[in-house]
This record gives sequence, C-alpha cells and structure tokens, in this order.
Amino acid sequence: MSRSLRRGALAATAIVFSIASLSACGAGNDAQTLGVKPDNAATSVGTVKVQNAVVITQPKPDAEGPAVVSAMLFNNGAKAETLEAIELPGSNAPVKLTAAGGSGPITVPAGGSVLIGGKGNASAVIEKGRETAKNGGAQEVVFKLSETGDVRLEAFVVPATSYFAGYGPEEVPQKPAEQPSSTPPAPPSGAPTASPSGSPAAPDAPAEGDEAPEVPSDSASASHGEDH
Repeated sequence: MSRSLRRGALAATAIVFSIASLSACGAGNDAQTLGVKPDNAATSVGTVKVQNAVVITQPKPDAEGPAVVSAMLFNNGAKAETLEAIELPGSNAPVKLTAAGGSGPITVPAGGSVLIGGKGNASAVIEKGRETAKNGGAQEVVFKLSETGDVRLEAFVVPATSYFAGYGPEEVPQKPAEQPSSTPPAPPSGAPTASPSGSPAAPDAPAEGDEAPEVPSDSASASHGEDH
C-alpha cells in the first residue's frame, strides 16, 4: 500500500473514532444536560456523578450580592442520596441549600438526578458571593452526600451573563442616588434686616467751636411785630 493510501486510511479511522465519541456523549446521563456546556467540571465517586458544576457570580463585576453553585447530580445507586452540604475550601463563605419545594433536604433519588440552579430547581446560594474566586478562575467545590461522602471537583467561576443568566443569582438592585432637596436654603445668620422707619431724622448737632444760632426772645418778637 502506498504512503498516500496509508495516510488516507489513518485519517478516515480518526474521523470515525471522533464521531463515535461524540455519539456516545449524547447518550445516557449526558443527554439530560444538553442545555449546559459540556466542558464544565464533572467527576464521579462510586455511583454518584456530578456534571456541569459552576460557580455563578453577579452579572456585574462590582455588584454586591450572593453567588450560587449550579450542578447536575446523578445517582446510579440503589439508595437515595441526601445532599447534606456544599463547601468551598479556602473560602469562609457559607452555602445555603434549599430544595426545589422550598423546604426539606435536597434528595437525589436512586436511579435519578437533581439539578441545582435555575428557576424552580433546588438552589445552593453562596451568601458572601464576593469572597469566592474571581470570574475566569476556578473554585474547589465539595458536595457532601449522605451515602457516598465527599465528591470534590474544581468548578469554573463565571458571571450570570449570556447562557448562565438563567442559572445565576438574582441581581441586587443598586441604591438610588440621593435627590437634592427642594426646600430653599435658610438666610445666613447675622444678615441685616432693613426696615424703614417713619420718624424724621434728627438735625445734625453743631460742630465743636461753631456758634449756635440766636433764638429771639418773646419781647423782641413782640416789638418787631409792632414796627410792622
């Protein structure tokens, strides 16, 4: 066989294996989570498999508020598993678990699965979201199960944008800016208040050294009247 034919055969074989691998990924448990990107963290311990684990933060980098853990848990065992806790090693941020019904533990039924994250599903809320790893990094996540024990993996940290917007935490509204007061400012203290007076001004007093005008006496006034 010529070299060119050998190369063609090897290339065809590689394509067949690639297609077979993709077909296998579309079956079984993976088929239930096609809505989640397949390159997210996944691992398995015993009969429990965790897929598509991510830590989703607020959509805006500077926003205050919680983050969440989103993941798909599969139980291929014969007994139901209870998710007792989720821990984030290296972080002091607690994770609050809530079942889909709003009360009770998160249970992964035997032969079934549970989706954590998204509207109407179970939730795992990181109350101190700013204390988790930064977007684009990775955060170790430990799923503590009643029968299997600890299931550890490294989860990507992504903001609640694009696809992850439907699985991320609720955006915390920003505080409104303070509005200026409409009350006019008070006048400054000590300002003169001019109020005109109705009384006439007194005549100026004579300067020192000037002679005061003579005031005629009553007799002089009387004689002056007789002359006229």
